[in-house]
Amino acid sequence: MSDTMAAVRLHAQNDLRLDEVPIPEARPGQVLIKVHRCGICGTDLHIAKGNFPAPNLPLVLGHEFSGTVAALGSGVIDVKVGDRVVVDINTSCGHCYYCTRGQKLFCPQVAQLGVHTAGGLAEYVVAPATNLHVLPGSVSLDTAAYVEPLACAVHGQDRVGIRSGDTVLILGGGPMGLAHIALSVLSGASKVIVSEPDAARRDRSKQMGADVCIDPFQSNVVEAVADLTNGIGPDVVIEAVGSVVTYESAIAAVRRGGRVLAYGAAPQDASMSLRPFDIYAKELTITGSYAGTYDTWPRAIELLAGGRFDPSVIVDSVRPLADAVSAIRGLEHDRSIVKVQVQI
Repeated sequence: MSDTMAAVRLHAQNDLRLDEVPIPEARPGQVLIKVHRCGICGTDLHIAKGNFPAPNLPLVLGHEFSGTVAALGSGVIDVKVGDRVVVDINTSCGHCYYCTRGQKLFCPQVAQLGVHTAGGLAEYVVAPATNLHVLPGSVSLDTAAYVEPLACAVHGQDRVGIRSGDTVLILGGGPMGLAHIALSVLSGASKVIVSEPDAARRDRSKQMGADVCIDPFQSNVVEAVADLTNGIGPDVVIEAVGSVVTYESAIAAVRRGGRVLAYGAAPQDASMSLRPFDIYAKELTITGSYAGTYDTWPRAIELLAGGRFDPSVIVDSVRPLADAVSAIRGLEHDRSIVKVQVQI
């Protein structure tokens, strides 16, 4: 095996490069994974543009990956070389106030592969052995590269608590909006309404189970949704865009006593107009969802293993590692592609 590998690294804001770097070594308690496939996420673009904190540059991007165990660090006994795996990208101290309460995303020492430490847009990546999930035989490595975003969506669904018979409005028909459509249907939503300006993504939304799709550039979303719900509004609104306009629409559209999921990653410095009286008078529940972790990973794997969720409807472009930099940059202006994965 060569001592070096190809990796997509961010050197500075808007400075992405395909570099040749040393293959990392698995330290005690770690494993070396030969990456099979890695998805490109909107967060990768946010990181590259400087809208999402990435303190450790140069940084290997990529947090949606699958692969095969290539080497074991000392002390690793629960996995073996050759195992097909995915990795919970969230690492934490394991003993602080938040970790001991099952909330490791809030750990002061939390770090994410591909965000704070080296990720999977490379030929190899190192990860803690305790974060690995060995795949069942029915889940291919191609399919498994969607486990991370699906685990995130599962966590969001848990947070907002969709119930049988709920009417759900999803703002945004991108990769995560599409995942929320499918999961909302599985949770028993009686009607799923999607707001999405791109015609191809509206068609994809219907494939995933949306009942009604609205073009927000042609109709006022809040008024259109009110008409579709007899003037009441949806029980649940999921914001899956990350823009101030859609966040404000979510608050305006949800029914009295309804629930809003803040799922889309808005820029850190963005602010929105929000009247506290509206939250008070409408008795709204507004909840955030940052990432999937703990049990959302095995649950996502089981959804894929059982054929209850098909990422092939969402993943419409598979490209080589040499094209990864242009693929990340393309997310900013090319809405013709919904989800790109990189075949390593």
